[in-house]
Amino acid sequence: MSIDKGHTLPFILSGLLILADQAVKSFIVRHWPQDGVFIKDVFNNDVLWIIHVRNKAIAFSLGYNLPEHLKTIFFIVLPLAVFGFLLWYYFTSRELNTLQRWAVAGIIGGGAGNLIDRIFRPGGVVDFISVKFYGLFGFDRWPTFNIADASVVISVFLFLFTVVFASKQSPGGQP
Repeated sequence: MSIDKGHTLPFILSGLLILADQAVKSFIVRHWPQDGVFIKDVFNNDVLWIIHVRNKAIAFSLGYNLPEHLKTIFFIVLPLAVFGFLLWYYFTSRELNTLQRWAVAGIIGGGAGNLIDRIFRPGGVVDFISVKFYGLFGFDRWPTFNIADASVVISVFLFLFTVVFASKQSPGGQP
């Protein structure tokens, strides 16, 4: 199997996401080491906060009460298997177009950023962005998140959007 250079280019995005995510998390932890520390109301209007929170579970604190050995399986081993599958599919599929390849690279970069926290940062994943949600879906504030979380969510939506509303392109992204 030969690897097309154009297929490796999106992994620059993965690397940049990991670097940005880890740099900001390191800054937060270095300057405000305690979990639960309010840092700043960015616009002084209660909409966007920077706050240091440690997430010991996954999205929306799912799995918080799981025993530690199950957390290791579900939060480290399973994501590694998903990465392996995504990389295999990415490099073997001829059905992914260019935008979908960039979306998969965004998912991998964001997922890797949080996986690094799970493996190397005691206390859980560092989250720091809190957005006022005005009671939508029962949330006064959206659950605190980070750059990696945002990357995964945006990339998944972008990927799904391109699958659902795919233009009539041939495999590999060529019109």
